[in-house]
Amino acid sequence: MALKVGDTHEAVVIENVNRTHVVKYAGASGDFNPLHHDDTVATGNAGYPSVFAHGMFSMGLTARMLTDWLGAASLKKYGVRFTRQVWPGDTLTSKAEVVSIADGLATIRVWTENQKGETVVEGEAVAPAS
Repeated sequence: MALKVGDTHEAVVIENVNRTHVVKYAGASGDFNPLHHDDTVATGNAGYPSVFAHGMFSMGLTARMLTDWLGAASLKKYGVRFTRQVWPGDTLTSKAEVVSIADGLATIRVWTENQKGETVVEGEAVAPAS
């Protein structure tokens, strides 16, 4: 696929995040921080309204949108920052826009929004333009 500046793509990457998703991710990643699975710690000790998903969970879902669009071997660089927590019940939509092309590589702005339109992840990817 040949990319050009202005190309966009988006996909719903998960509907209705639930605690099972979060616990399965904890098992796969080895990250058992109680903020992600223990309501007593998340609400009582830390003051959050509930447990929340790992940042890397939402980063991985965002990456899946990119690899589904561009191909698994296409990404040359990928990085994000986490801007909001992902809560049980959230539905996430990942979006991408090609912002520049130089030396045969496309720089792609990526972000993921919850069902309220709030950005939970934002960053950049680089992939071959053709």
